[in-house]
Amino acid sequence: MDVLSSRILLRPTDLKRSQRFYRDVLGLAVYREFGPPSGPGLVFFLGSGFLEVSGHSSGGLGRSLMLWIQVRDVHAEHKRLSSTGISVLREPRLEPWGLVEMWIEDPDGVQIVLVEIPGDHPLRRDPRF
Repeated sequence: MDVLSSRILLRPTDLKRSQRFYRDVLGLAVYREFGPPSGPGLVFFLGSGFLEVSGHSSGGLGRSLMLWIQVRDVHAEHKRLSSTGISVLREPRLEPWGLVEMWIEDPDGVQIVLVEIPGDHPLRRDPRF
């Protein structure tokens, strides 16, 4: 398989609510907008990938989908996001594998792991990351 591009597709139960969450609460930048003006899909930059929030779902994602988003300062994001009233599932903490993780969820219950890679972690020495 010769992969040229990829993105995560998310079909929320309330399109506008979820788009506001990813754009306005998390602060993801919009890569492109497409579709009808009454309910356009949005594609967000997600580091070196993309997150498309479009269409509609009748619910039931469960815990089969999680987003892993690396940030520069997870404690600063915790402070910022907590001030918006968003539910923090787990406050930032250093995991046994050496990453600092915080867990939140989007309006449909999709878990989002915000991750900070400490300066002394082996991933910092790997040029692929």
